[in-house]
Amino acid sequence: MPTPLELQIKTLPNEPGVYQYFDKEDVIIYVGKAKNLKKRVASYFNKNHENGKTRVLVKKIVRIKHIVVNTETDALLLENNLIKKYKPRYNVLLKDDKSYPWLCIKKERFPRVFMTRRVIKDGSEYFGPYTSIKTVRVLLDLIKELYPLRTCKYDLSHQSINEGKYKVCLEYHLKNCKGACEGLETESHYSNSIVEIRNIIKGNFKESLEKFNEMMLSFAENMEFEEAQKIKEKLHLLSNYQSKSTIINPSINNVDVFSIISDETHGYANFLKISNGSIIQSHTTEIKKKLDETDKELLELFIVEIRQRFDSQSPEIYVPFKVDLGETLKVTVPKLGDKKRIVELSERNAKYYRQEQFKQVQIVDPDRHVKRIMSQMKKDLRLSVEPRHIECFDNSNIQGTNPVAACVVFKDGKPSKKDYRHYNIKTVDGPDDFASMEEVVYRRYKRLLEEEAPLPQLIIVDGGKGQLSSGLKALDSLGLRGKIAIIGIAKRLEEIYYPGDPIPLYLDKKSETLKITQYLRNEAHRFGITFHRNKRSKSAIKSELEQIPDVGAQTITTLLRKFKSAKRVKEASLEELKEVIGNARAIKVYEYFQPNKK
Repeated sequence: MPTPLELQIKTLPNEPGVYQYFDKEDVIIYVGKAKNLKKRVASYFNKNHENGKTRVLVKKIVRIKHIVVNTETDALLLENNLIKKYKPRYNVLLKDDKSYPWLCIKKERFPRVFMTRRVIKDGSEYFGPYTSIKTVRVLLDLIKELYPLRTCKYDLSHQSINEGKYKVCLEYHLKNCKGACEGLETESHYSNSIVEIRNIIKGNFKESLEKFNEMMLSFAENMEFEEAQKIKEKLHLLSNYQSKSTIINPSINNVDVFSIISDETHGYANFLKISNGSIIQSHTTEIKKKLDETDKELLELFIVEIRQRFDSQSPEIYVPFKVDLGETLKVTVPKLGDKKRIVELSERNAKYYRQEQFKQVQIVDPDRHVKRIMSQMKKDLRLSVEPRHIECFDNSNIQGTNPVAACVVFKDGKPSKKDYRHYNIKTVDGPDDFASMEEVVYRRYKRLLEEEAPLPQLIIVDGGKGQLSSGLKALDSLGLRGKIAIIGIAKRLEEIYYPGDPIPLYLDKKSETLKITQYLRNEAHRFGITFHRNKRSKSAIKSELEQIPDVGAQTITTLLRKFKSAKRVKEASLEELKEVIGNARAIKVYEYFQPNKK
């Protein structure tokens, strides 16, 4: 029986995210990021580490928590936030107060644009954070080349400028600034530049691309190829930088985010705590339904309990749908932007937690897992009993040639390959899928009745109303109508058809019931088409040998038994053929394939 820790590792998602290791005191001892959570965490436990610190760390790990994010960059930023908050013992590189760089457009008359590591709430605009200082510097260099901006810290008020308090500096004479301090540049002109800069920082380059190209062409025309190449390299770097992260947005502060995913028996709820635009806490749990509670009722209970447990005083919460929590708490249902993306991130974590729970149950208690799936299929497909034994049929032919059919069998939701059966269609001429389906269903269950073998609880036929009617006709002939449930699945929109009901059922595209039904259909198609190809191939070989004059079926069978294929018969020497089929017939076969060697 695997340990709880081994179970967690086996069921981690193959997604980017951040993992947290806890010791026996339930204290975070390490925070790490990963492009693939499952591979990265498993690597700690699958090899002997040369580093002594890592060996000690692995021995102390008792529990793992993780947060799934959208990109590797998001994982890097979230890792930084969590290390700053919790200061885990085994994280030594990021425990200092140094943070990732931001770009700031200062709130002032004639705003400065500069890099900073501190976000101050003074009304200024902050963009980032950036995971690469090189990207920030390239961005600033490009902005300075395109837009002459001031770098001084003077208070450029109307009064100061009118009184002539300041004089232009060297930056003005180098043409890096247009002299706003002496009133040589208007505030409106400067503000237009700031608008364009803001668009560039956000990654909206359309309006500025013409300027970039003009600059490059100008340098090229003046034979200044080095300068032109520098701009080209900077543009290349800029095109690859990620201007925004879901994880951090300074405008989102002191907020709790909640979401829920549910099935028939349980709800899976996630909580993210946002402080100063950063995720500092995440918690996901399973809630067992005692009655037929709605998602709204479960989420309301979860929100109240979690806020009490973590003593949250956040005045606002983000949720995927409206909930009733009294008048004192502000409830927001985001519709777009970063707020919406954070709610989606919470839902994603809840979904992955649910999948991990299913995988763990499947490993520890496979019977419970099977029972849950069978119960779900019974409800979704409106059956009277759980479909523990399912059989699916599919026909295969090309313009009526070599018609065959396949029957695949699933028991307890898994393929039972020893029970798969192939059928050659015997009573149907030409491409008639309906008649072929009727024949194969009739032959299958006539045989099972004669052998007194167990019958399935569900029959699935690949096709729509026509194939379903044919299968139903076969069951009528055997007196099995009403004793076995039968449905048809059409490929185009995955409609489920029932006998006597013209309106199909559409299952949720993400439901396990539809996935198992599709798996059955696809397996029947694969099994049938493989048999059909083999039969067609043998038929083609035989038909080629049948073209040889005065060579009968017995001779062809003897040749194929010896040489295995028509190609090898063609390549055989006269002496080899004589040994197998005698002198006279060998000469006929050899001269047919080698007419130039008579």
